[in-house]
Amino acid sequence: MRTRTFFESHLVFRLDEAAEALGLADRPRLAVKRLLYHAGEGTVKQVERGLWAVVPPGVAPEEFEPDRFVVAAVLRPDAIFCYHSALELLGAAHSEARLCTVFTHHRRRPLALRAARIEFLSPPAALLRAEQERLGLRETRRLGRALAFTGPERTLVEGFRRLDRAGGLEELVTSAEGFAALDFALLREVLETYDEKAVWAAVGWFLERNRRAFYVPDRLLAELERNRPRSPQYLLRDERGGPLARRWNLVLPPSPLFAREPDEA
Repeated sequence: MRTRTFFESHLVFRLDEAAEALGLADRPRLAVKRLLYHAGEGTVKQVERGLWAVVPPGVAPEEFEPDRFVVAAVLRPDAIFCYHSALELLGAAHSEARLCTVFTHHRRRPLALRAARIEFLSPPAALLRAEQERLGLRETRRLGRALAFTGPERTLVEGFRRLDRAGGLEELVTSAEGFAALDFALLREVLETYDEKAVWAAVGWFLERNRRAFYVPDRLLAELERNRPRSPQYLLRDERGGPLARRWNLVLPPSPLFAREPDEA
C-alpha cells in the first residue's frame, strides 16, 4: 500500500499498523524513517511514541489535536467508552468534557493531549463477575474507526455510581433527561448486576422525576422503591444538608434544579 493511501484510511494509527500495511512489519526502523519524513512535510505528527495522527491540510502540526475518541480506540481496540464520554457519543451530553474515559482489559497511564485527557479504566468488577462486560453496549463509527460505548441504560446506572466521572450530578441528570427512550428491562438487568441500594434509589428518583417523559410504569417505580436503602443516604457523599426524597431515602443536594416535584402520572 502507498503511504498516502494508508493515511487516507487511517487518520490515527499505531506504528505497527503502518508498518504492516506498508509491507515493513519486519523493518520497523524503516517504517519510522518513512513516517518521520512525512512528519517533516507536516503531513503527520507523532502523538506519543508509537502513535501517529494525520494532520489536516492547512493546519499547523503543532496546533493540531487528533480526535480523542479515535485516539483511545486506536490505543486500546477493546475500549468501551463510558461515563461522560458515553453521554457525548449518545448525543445527550449537556456540555463537552476534557476527560475521556474507557474501560479496557489493558490499562495504561493516562494520555494528555493539548485539550483533553484520556483515562484507561479497568472494567467494573461486578460486570466481570457476572460475565456481562458487554451488557447494554452500542456501537458507532467515527473517522473510520468502530467505537463501542455504554448505552443510555448502563450510562445512567454507572453515572450515578461515579458522578465525578459523569460530569457531576447536574450534568448527568440534565443529559439523561435528553435520552430519547429507556429500555426498562435492560435498565433493570443493569441494576440487578450491580445491586447497589443507593443506585437503585437514585435511578428510582430520576425516573419518578421524569415519569411522564419516559412513560415509567408504576410497577417499575414500586420495584425500585423496594430496593432502596433502609436508612437515608446522601446522593452526593461529600455534601451535607439538602432536602430528603422520602420515597427513595435519598438526601438531595440543595440545588434549585432538584427542587421541583416529580412528574405526575
